[in-house]
Amino acid sequence: MTIYAPPVLLTEIDHIAIAVEDLEAAIAYYAEAFGAVVHHREIVESDGVEEALIKVADSYIQLTAATRDDSPIARHLERRGEGLHHVGYRVDDCAAALARMVAAGATPIDTEPRPGSRGTTVAFIHPKGSLGTLIELVQE
Repeated sequence: MTIYAPPVLLTEIDHIAIAVEDLEAAIAYYAEAFGAVVHHREIVESDGVEEALIKVADSYIQLTAATRDDSPIARHLERRGEGLHHVGYRVDDCAAALARMVAAGATPIDTEPRPGSRGTTVAFIHPKGSLGTLIELVQE
């Protein structure tokens, strides 16, 4: 008897995003505590955030701060304060991964993939229907 197992879509953890009030202070903390240096820094106007990526092996810690009061990070900070915001999963095909997650019962925030930072393609999945975790699918 052959049991069908769908192909694995996750290739690795792309990043762990941490919402912070003060990006400069967070960067300084990671430098002091871990000797970490910023690998990439970018303002993503469409999301109203500024991010600093700290490379850890082939993944990142994404320190992210709001650049405007109506951004998702600003709302998160207002409701929950600083801390874990979401997990980014690297995938080879963002559209296929999004479709498969929706078919499995996930609630998409993005109905189709869109441009992300570092020239990536991304799609977000709502925590409701994803075991309470905000998920970002990231295709390089």
